[in-house]
Amino acid sequence: MHLTIHHETHYRYSEPALRVTQALRLWPADSASQTVHEWQVVVDGVRLPYVTRDGFSNPVATHTVNGAVDEVVVEVHGRVQTEDLHGVVRGTIELLPIQFFLYETSLTAVDSSIRDLARQVEPGEGDIERLHRLCNLVRDHLDYIPGQTDAETTASEALALGAGVCQDHAHLLAAAARVLGYPARYVSGYLSAGAETGEAASHAWAEIHVADFGWVGFDAANRICPNEHYVRIASGRDYHDAAPVRGLQLGGKSESLEVSVDIGESPAKAAGQRYKSHGTAQ
Repeated sequence: MHLTIHHETHYRYSEPALRVTQALRLWPADSASQTVHEWQVVVDGVRLPYVTRDGFSNPVATHTVNGAVDEVVVEVHGRVQTEDLHGVVRGTIELLPIQFFLYETSLTAVDSSIRDLARQVEPGEGDIERLHRLCNLVRDHLDYIPGQTDAETTASEALALGAGVCQDHAHLLAAAARVLGYPARYVSGYLSAGAETGEAASHAWAEIHVADFGWVGFDAANRICPNEHYVRIASGRDYHDAAPVRGLQLGGKSESLEVSVDIGESPAKAAGQRYKSHGTAQ
């Protein structure tokens, strides 16, 4: 599958900010399931290359805008060839021991409700089958309802609400998997509207480490393993580690976002088909 991605985010401030600094994790890396043919990240009209990799091996760059800042525009343009490996992750750069991903974070802290949820999934025919059941259980308890949560909502808070978005599904699945003894991590990326469910969008899912398989992706929001409709960008223990953009501002009061994601698919059976989605993201 060939995917062409155009992603544009406008950050607007109610009053001009004196300074805006943002850390960007917006660059995909080649792996067994994806080959990057072209990729550009442009901030306010200037192309920004990544300058280093963080501790999770994610390409990252930081930029600062000084002066009276009313708006910052971040654009992503790229072409990626993808392959369906049924969620199995191969060819990524792994810098940390697997056991590191057993530890909870502030966004994935485990309470009794998450522990009870995870323990509903008894061992079955094997780890993969068990994790599919856990993935579906998370989705059963967490309706996809935008606007109920934000970037700082924890897994336990989302579970108590019974609602959230892909970020919340990924956090809850990772937290529950760790209860069962599986290392788990959060992944950010893109999902095209060619998938059976969902719309073209920036997206999030979880990867869980399984003996004899390695890392395997599970998208609880859509009850599937990532396939050729997904582009993997960054990973970490939770959203804080893998967020596409995280920033600080001096002044400027409130910040608003406007996000547009346009993903074109060109498989042999549907060459030239395009999909478009507009909205806001956390």
